[in-house]
Amino acid sequence: MSTKLDELKSLRIDDSHRTGASEPKWSRRWILTGISILVLLGIVATVYRLTASSAPEVEVTRAVAESSAVPGVILNASGYIVAHHKINVNSKVTGRVAWVGVEKGDKVKEGQVVVRLEDQEFRAQAEQARGNLEYAKARLAEMEAGSRPEEIARAQHDYDQAKAMLIDDKANLDRIRPLVAEGVLSRQALDDAIARYEASVQRVNSLQRTYDLAKLGPRVEQINQARAQVIQAQGQLAYAQSQLDATQIRAPVSGTILERTAEKGELITAQFASTAEGGPQGSVVALADLNDLQVELDIAQQDFAKLSPKQKGTVTTDAFPDRKYNGVIAEISPEANRQKATVQVKVQILNPDGYLRPDMNANVQFLSEEKPGEVMSGSVVPSSALRDRSGRKIVFVAYNGRAVVREVKILGQRSDGYLVEGLTGGELLLSNAPPDLNDGDRVRIKSSK
Repeated sequence: MSTKLDELKSLRIDDSHRTGASEPKWSRRWILTGISILVLLGIVATVYRLTASSAPEVEVTRAVAESSAVPGVILNASGYIVAHHKINVNSKVTGRVAWVGVEKGDKVKEGQVVVRLEDQEFRAQAEQARGNLEYAKARLAEMEAGSRPEEIARAQHDYDQAKAMLIDDKANLDRIRPLVAEGVLSRQALDDAIARYEASVQRVNSLQRTYDLAKLGPRVEQINQARAQVIQAQGQLAYAQSQLDATQIRAPVSGTILERTAEKGELITAQFASTAEGGPQGSVVALADLNDLQVELDIAQQDFAKLSPKQKGTVTTDAFPDRKYNGVIAEISPEANRQKATVQVKVQILNPDGYLRPDMNANVQFLSEEKPGEVMSGSVVPSSALRDRSGRKIVFVAYNGRAVVREVKILGQRSDGYLVEGLTGGELLLSNAPPDLNDGDRVRIKSSK
């Protein structure tokens, strides 16, 4: 056992010669250098975290290069097709429908009879007015012709007869006067003779005036009055005839029947229509020219500045999306809609066909006003990325965590922004940068989820 212990002791390392030896200087320098580097890296990391947390978080979008000879789309809008002029055909007179000659969808020409009303009463009134006119004309002709020779001869005969009777009454008075003075006849006989003589004098004077008037003929005032009566009768006949003609309701323009609202036997009124069943109707048909169609749009006020009068566009419909029609702005409402914050715009369809119908859904792509064939090269940037500074158009490009200013020039509008010059395409643009952001400021790009 003691032998084994001695062997183990002989195996121990003798380090008595290292006691009190000093460590090398180079190892201590490396240790201190490492510690300094670690401290410095910690400080840099802390400063980076502090500065990075103060940088604004921004969204970015990529500029898209474009080179095209076709004008771009600056705005898409949806609306409805409407007839430029829709006409509700009414009756000028009140009457009952006797005949309806059209159906919905029929094409009619201007002046074509579409509905007839019962006209017996109006025809009788016209005949009565025509008779009154003929009577007035005959009376005027009589006055303008003056007295006939027979009338003058008769007036002269009556006048001569009255003068003869006057002579006889004068002679009778002269015979009775002395007899009464002598007492042969009574005073009453003299009074009777005087009365007969005075009556004869009055009759002679009256018939003389009648004879003179017969020779002169009617007065100018009487003739003018007769002429006025003729004109009045003509007006009454024209009015009665117009009422009779109005029983035949005609199409005011050429077009297509959109609605038929009257049936045979219904009462049509020219005054107050009724909504009650069986009550008088106000209109008979509705028609429009389907070769004159428009698209009615409500444009949001923030997009209204993109449009101008006579702006061109392409019209498509949901029913026939493969068919395209040329359009141009024909009407812009002079006032906006306060509740909807929109402005009404109407686009005239320049090449309509039989596929289009009023009240169809329609889409309009408004085109930029660039000249056809002109090649426009540049980059498309969204409106949110474009800014105005001191009269210059700029964008912020994200580069190595910083915002870099790039000046650009607007070449045209697009549906999703503007075509600009000054970018090559592919740049990351800040789309919601803070208003106080400056060139070189640090930014943090918002991560997409």
